Amino acid sequence: MSTIWKVVGVLLVIWLGLAVLGAVFKALWWLLIVGAVLFVGTAAYGAIKGRNQKQLPR
Repeated sequence: MSTIWKVVGVLLVIWLGLAVLGAVFKALWWLLIVGAVLFVGTAAYGAIKGRNQKQLPR
């Protein structure tokens, strides 16, 4: 096998690895955003519900 094909093979493996890592990080980024939005929504809902339950009965 000639040296040029070895270099091309190594570059293809590096390119494939970077492509997979890019897809994984892009997916994780969107999951982080969705999780943060759901966490803030749940915290706000809990704060609103908790405020109503702490009132003293009359």
